Amino acid sequence: MTAATSPVAIPERAEGRTILVVARKELADALASRWFWMWVAAFAGLAATLALVALPGSRVAASASFSRTAASLVALVQVIVPLMGLTLGAQAIASQREHGALRFLLSHPVNRTEAFWGIYLGLAAALVTAVAAGFGAAGLVTAIRTGGTRTGAFLWIAVGAAILVLAMLGIGMLVSTFTRRTSSALGIAVFIWLGLVFLGDLGLMGTAVATRMPVSALFAVTVANPVEAFRLAALASFTRSLDVLGPAGTYAVNVLGDALVPVIVGVLGLWFVLPAAAAWARFRSPRQDL
Repeated sequence: MTAATSPVAIPERAEGRTILVVARKELADALASRWFWMWVAAFAGLAATLALVALPGSRVAASASFSRTAASLVALVQVIVPLMGLTLGAQAIASQREHGALRFLLSHPVNRTEAFWGIYLGLAAALVTAVAAGFGAAGLVTAIRTGGTRTGAFLWIAVGAAILVLAMLGIGMLVSTFTRRTSSALGIAVFIWLGLVFLGDLGLMGTAVATRMPVSALFAVTVANPVEAFRLAALASFTRSLDVLGPAGTYAVNVLGDALVPVIVGVLGLWFVLPAAAAWARFRSPRQDL
């Protein structure tokens, strides 16, 4: 009686060289996409326009109004950057699965771990490039009008935006592992974006008023939202007061004090790590149909 033969599986030991090859291919595909450059142009153009409009003509007055410029950029990042990361991540795996490209990739000496992290790193590089382009345009306008004041705070906001877009990329890729059609993945991604950016803020305000939610609980729910966590961290970088956020902001400053920024950065770090790790765990599962 002969033993049944089975196809030889590639071991799930990732090699950095293979991951980089897949990442370069993914980055090249993203840079060749007209949709990607439309995102870059829209974000950079809006960021530069906001910086130009928010800053007055004289350098003395412009230096004093940096907070207004920074607040405008934070508001822009809250809307545009999550949508960029979610949509690009949502179609990353679903699109390749739908068109057969994923099966073709894995027919080569590439295992699922190498494929996933290669795709992730390639898209991450593309998204960070888009964020850098937007802040580069805004930073150039700001430097010309203000003489380069508050550079540290400006860079801190840019780093926060990069972390936010990578967190959204991880969430989008997690969605992508659960869907087989690109249209379905994009629809779920847009729904999540609406929940995080709009319904989360407005719904939280309404719930807090209706249920008389304690301030501590309101702050906890606010920080749990990665978009709101970014806003808190960004505002804390150029202003000592978070009164603009209402009771939750006042509570955060009074209770956490100097620990506020580390706590918020920690929350963003969790959103940066956990969704991507969950997406990888699901993608590499043998039950995941390709």
